[in-house]
Amino acid sequence: MAIISSKPQPPSDPSAEQDKSDRPVHKSPQGSASAAKPASHPGPKDAAQSDNTLLQPAANAEETSKQEESIRPQRLSDYVGQKALKEVLDIAIRAAQSRQEILDHLLLYGPPGLGKTTMALILAAEMNVNCKITTAPALERPRDIAGLLVGLQKGDILFIDEIHRLPRVTEEILYPAMEDFRLDITIGKGQNAKTRSLPLNRFTLVGATTKVGALTSPLRDRFGLVQRLRFYELDELTQIVLRTAEILATPITEAGAAEIARRARGTPRIANRLTRRVRDYVEVKATGTQITDSLAAEALELFNVDPCGLDWTDRRLLTVMIENFAGRPVGLDTLAAATGEDAQTIEEVYEPYLLQIGYLQRTPRGRIPTPAAWRHLGYQPPETQLALI
Repeated sequence: MAIISSKPQPPSDPSAEQDKSDRPVHKSPQGSASAAKPASHPGPKDAAQSDNTLLQPAANAEETSKQEESIRPQRLSDYVGQKALKEVLDIAIRAAQSRQEILDHLLLYGPPGLGKTTMALILAAEMNVNCKITTAPALERPRDIAGLLVGLQKGDILFIDEIHRLPRVTEEILYPAMEDFRLDITIGKGQNAKTRSLPLNRFTLVGATTKVGALTSPLRDRFGLVQRLRFYELDELTQIVLRTAEILATPITEAGAAEIARRARGTPRIANRLTRRVRDYVEVKATGTQITDSLAAEALELFNVDPCGLDWTDRRLLTVMIENFAGRPVGLDTLAAATGEDAQTIEEVYEPYLLQIGYLQRTPRGRIPTPAAWRHLGYQPPETQLALI
């Protein structure tokens, strides 16, 4: 059987190259050389300019990415809002630093977008340690959490988002790791199975969840600090919008920042997202001008965000309850069928904010729009509807 091998070609003979150069060049009848001219290569200056042209979009994209990342505050003093939480964590940080110990395990719970991940990164920066971030659904197998725990250095912070979704097996591995800083590993199967304990470096576990009631009691009780993040006030969100606009190099007035903050549902994540959208609108529609309250309102109306922060779907739910059912109690499944939305999406995504601002009420008979919702949408609530509340 023949074996085909790939070998590099031998170097060309210099004498052969010299013979080629000595051959006469055949000319065309017009007297020009028939041989093709070698392609012209750009000089060093031209090449540099070409490289700069090619690298400029990538550099701009990298700069934009850095700007987006710098929106997160890096220190506790830069964190706007959550005054009670900041005071508690400041005391814990100073106490740990004075004793040269690690921070106690911390559980943060509250609605999404309020800064739980940002707070974990701030704690790592204040303690001058590393922070490893993961999510509970990513820790399906015991070896996933074991690899993270073994790789932690002394004092490091392990942040687990949506910690209420941890698998049962993974959660049980965390128990001795959080209390005794050891990792119990089972080697072998059946009668030959043996349990080995590996010592771990002392670390801080920061868990974040939107459903603190879904955590098991053994896991919840192992956290030394359990803190809730609340929604932000209008003045706090205004400061966040002003800071974000400054980082994005976007001129904005305080009234424009307040207009954006008013529609942000008390959530910094939404405030930052709306600030970017208003920035895009101003750059395209009103080049060279700063963001004012009128421009911000005009831009957010284009994105279907009204002065109370309601989007198109929120208003659709309330409108259907008012127009189709005259404000009478509506069941969740009936409301889902009438609006074309999924029942779980209505219950978990849209209803919480409507309940929070007092535009919706749950009763044993169904959902009822409040008089404030009627007036917000331009309807006059009837007396029969008022009697149902």
